[in-house]
Amino acid sequence: MNRTQKNPMKSFFVFCAIALSVMLGFAAPAAAMKIEKVVSPGGIEAWLVEEDQVPVIVMQVAWQGGSAYDPKGKEGLANMVTALLDEGAGEMDSQTFQKKLDDIAVQMSFSEGRDTFSGSLKTLADKRDEAFALFAAAITQPRFDKDPVERIRGQIAVRLARNLEDPDWIASNAWNHAAYGDHPYAHPRDGMPASLARITRQDLMEFTQNVFARDDMKIAVVGPIKPEELGKLLDSTFGGLPEVADLPEIPEVTMPTKAQTIVIKRDFPQSVALFGMEGIKRDDPDFIPAFVMNYVLGGGGFSSRLTEEVREKRGLAYSVGTNLNPLDHAASIVGSVGTQNARMGQSLAVIKAELARMAKDGLSEKELADAKTFLTGSYPLRFASNDDIASQLLGIQIENLGIDYVDKRNGLIEAVTQADTARVAARLLKPDIMIVTVVGQPDLSVKPEGMAPDPAMIPHEPAGHSEGAPRG
Repeated sequence: MNRTQKNPMKSFFVFCAIALSVMLGFAAPAAAMKIEKVVSPGGIEAWLVEEDQVPVIVMQVAWQGGSAYDPKGKEGLANMVTALLDEGAGEMDSQTFQKKLDDIAVQMSFSEGRDTFSGSLKTLADKRDEAFALFAAAITQPRFDKDPVERIRGQIAVRLARNLEDPDWIASNAWNHAAYGDHPYAHPRDGMPASLARITRQDLMEFTQNVFARDDMKIAVVGPIKPEELGKLLDSTFGGLPEVADLPEIPEVTMPTKAQTIVIKRDFPQSVALFGMEGIKRDDPDFIPAFVMNYVLGGGGFSSRLTEEVREKRGLAYSVGTNLNPLDHAASIVGSVGTQNARMGQSLAVIKAELARMAKDGLSEKELADAKTFLTGSYPLRFASNDDIASQLLGIQIENLGIDYVDKRNGLIEAVTQADTARVAARLLKPDIMIVTVVGQPDLSVKPEGMAPDPAMIPHEPAGHSEGAPRG
């Protein structure tokens, strides 16, 4: 993901454009949206929501080719590319390119996931042609000049050094290695210091040439633009890309079926733990019931069972949560908890007991009803702005859910029964084979019930209800 600092004036101009959008009103609600499939004269496809209330056009695009496709020994390559694509293109060096973005108040960014590489463009409608031309230059003619490459490499190296001292990062890295072995999913997306140092300009160039192609490209556009206008822009922006991507095969992951508890000793005042097991892929027919089940278990924040049992009833931890993590070649259900060292054993014992209880008994009628009410009622909030709409449409395309998914999604939630959630709970929740990684100086013994809540517990952000677009 592009986390590096750019020109602050760019942020100022973009803020002004966004503020104007807010004053003029947000985009139409999901129920009123018309999603149109646009095919350019050159055969490039995009989904369009023509939205005239806000004078801002947002385009989001994704390709297959995230960090899992980094060459062995060059881990962190995709991440480094995200930070360099707006650092010069064609005849424009970094300063010239950044100034052009600032002059027309354009926001351009790139990010990588495990499976996909994404780009985003936001522009005022009257600057769209210039903005799309700059995006085209970034993806078809990146320069990767020495000075910006070394500057970005240095910034990433600083972040890597922080990661190596961050308990959350340490726990996550250890969990990924325990769950995925030597599969590419186990590698840190930012890379490691040694792999970062090995990345060359040629590696950066080859990444863009191999990944940015038309055959697996997904595009979402929202704003005041007509289909015929968009078609021309699609060809001028993406027409110069290769027809077919050149990507290596990524194998499927076989998750361990034996319980593991890995303790990484660090002199921290609290311990951080990740816990999880094999999950469920997004195209599995049981994904929506699993999504509802997980909301009740640990994905619903303060309304979840784990928060009630671990925090509210016993005061064992400040926060706890779970999340479904479906990837193209693996799936997991992973949770996190952060608490004082002395309370970690008791916290994990309560979590395992709750997993076992839900696997045995499923959801109550009230829990299911409340989950449906929240999940269906909150869905329109995902479409509050042009940015949000584009993000949702891109996610729906990536996950191959169909152009009518927005209309049918709440019906899928409403159709979930107690039997459905009981089935997926029994299928997924297996605390006896759970992988646990703990960072700190944890006491993993289980103490008797009845410990008083500790008001001095150190806050720690939960895994929570972070689905990613659109997941549910």
